[in-house]
Amino acid sequence: MSTDALPQGAGYGVGIGLFFSAFMVCLTAIQARYTGVSPKSSEEFSSASRSIKPGLIASGIVSAWTWAATLLQSSAVAYRYGISGPWWYAAGATVQVLLFAQLAAKLKLNAPYAHTWLEIVATRWGTVAHLIFMFFGLATNLIVSSMLVLGGSATVTSLTGMNTIAACFLIPLGVAIYVVVGGMRSTLLCDYTHTTVLFAIILTFVFVVYATSDHIGSISKMHYLLSEATAKMPLRSVDGLIFGVINLIGNFATVFQDQAYWQRAIASRPATTVKAYLIGGMAWFAIPFAFSTTLGLAAVAFGSVPAPDFVPMLAPLSQADISEGLPASLAAATLLGQSGAAALLIVLFLAVTSATSAELIAVSSVLTYDVYVRYINPQATEAQILRMSHAGVAIFALVMALAGVIFFYIGVSMGWLYTFMGVILGSAVVPIALCITWSKASRAGCIGGSVIGFVAGVAAWLGVTAGLNAGNYEMLAGNLASIAIGGIVAVAASLIWPESYDFVETRAINSPASRKKPADDAEEAEDEKKVPNSSSSSVSNAATQLESELDPVGLTKAFKFAAWSSVIMTLVFMILIPLPLFGASTIFSVRGFTVWVVVGIIWTFCSAFAVVLYPLWESRQALAMISRGMIKDLFVWGSGKYVAPAGTKTEASA
Repeated sequence: MSTDALPQGAGYGVGIGLFFSAFMVCLTAIQARYTGVSPKSSEEFSSASRSIKPGLIASGIVSAWTWAATLLQSSAVAYRYGISGPWWYAAGATVQVLLFAQLAAKLKLNAPYAHTWLEIVATRWGTVAHLIFMFFGLATNLIVSSMLVLGGSATVTSLTGMNTIAACFLIPLGVAIYVVVGGMRSTLLCDYTHTTVLFAIILTFVFVVYATSDHIGSISKMHYLLSEATAKMPLRSVDGLIFGVINLIGNFATVFQDQAYWQRAIASRPATTVKAYLIGGMAWFAIPFAFSTTLGLAAVAFGSVPAPDFVPMLAPLSQADISEGLPASLAAATLLGQSGAAALLIVLFLAVTSATSAELIAVSSVLTYDVYVRYINPQATEAQILRMSHAGVAIFALVMALAGVIFFYIGVSMGWLYTFMGVILGSAVVPIALCITWSKASRAGCIGGSVIGFVAGVAAWLGVTAGLNAGNYEMLAGNLASIAIGGIVAVAASLIWPESYDFVETRAINSPASRKKPADDAEEAEDEKKVPNSSSSSVSNAATQLESELDPVGLTKAFKFAAWSSVIMTLVFMILIPLPLFGASTIFSVRGFTVWVVVGIIWTFCSAFAVVLYPLWESRQALAMISRGMIKDLFVWGSGKYVAPAGTKTEASA
């Protein structure tokens, strides 16, 4: 179904994204010129020197977790299940990020210098475990990337008539350019740009739908229109609840097994890692909830006919259209014409590019450190590692495009892939968490749990599909079997045959002591004689600060705080709020629906402050340094360029 609300050229312009790539490359160049931060080392390229502050990490988490599916699929479930859909989508995909704060704290405590989570698995459990869990990790990256390409290309084609195959190839192209140039820090800057524009456009749609639109224009009018649409107002939706369970399980896999989320934990400062993930998780909730409560429900309202004077503006959508995530794009085009279509195309483009950049740098790190360095060239030099990191970005960009084309031709939609991913990925969730956090976790139990859970999940999915072939029950069975069997086997085996692991080996992964050469000692001795420039940070200062933040007592306290706070918020999101309303078969009155929408709007504003304004405040010194340098260059070119203090390496934390 194509609306062609925009000319085809707009699709190709967004698909290539060369302007945005050029913009990000310029930002990287400006940062390198005026702050001394340059991605010319593998450590800076892959982990931003582990110096990023919590606001920017939170913004990066929000952006990386905002896929095309976040915007399109959340609106699709709102269209399918009514007002219960936005809650189940947002809550079911928020708790994973909140709970991941525990793993982030344990990462800093048990393997503070690791580049990937797979390095920890390899060090603790050896090659067999490493290869098995690498399968799950790369499968996660491939499925996530395929959903990005499928959802993005379907919507671009719907709005512009652009060739779908061309979209599948052009979307990763522009992203790969600036990721190769700027690395992890460039990816986080892209994340921040995307998050800023995303919140601006979401709030624009919110106020148009609920305040200024001639067709809806108020919360009470939306309530009236939804009331005329069958079964769209009750929170008691069995299908919505089933989707919520599937969503919960599937997204555990795509967070816990996706290197992109570990990468942000690795890049963050140890003292603020937990803070970043809790802020990011709470802020992200507002995006799918507000977006789908606006455009998803608007698509329902546009299709209802409550009175003779209201002509339906949107024909009922087929299941194929819904599965492709088209309710949001069609509602935006119906609401604001070309302006709405253009706004959605921009936010979709930014969502796809930002999440794609996260996947590219993540897979590049896995290919570099877990394949190239571990199995091909263990003695690789810094230059060889950096070249492999660049090659990894290009390789996976091509793989991503090909996967999108393959899934498109065999008829797999973004919606189907979204509900299916937990079937094949869920079995490794608990074993991975145990590997990072529990000293008694059994190697054989966790490997066996992952494999047995995988087989059980696929078998349950096939069995229910053959027996019932009804709705989402086959997906529910496969998701539950996969994560439950994998977790039960891993935990039971660990209790029966516990290990006693002290994490000493994992703490030594890539530690400065293990990498240090004799020449480094001489250089450090010379550096101690120098007086550092107080206006900027240096690598040595950053390293000293990093060491001071790796205090085991402080990190243990951070883990405990992450544990109880994330568990409490999970209970609130998944049980205390939705289940009583579900059990009571609540049907919102106008007043109740008004509270529901207004709380969502307030939450969206608070989220915007947390991940848009807070990072600016955190980076005020770096921004001031850049501003001073640019002003100096305006008068005398070259006078504003950052010059490293004698005896120190350059590095200014963003």
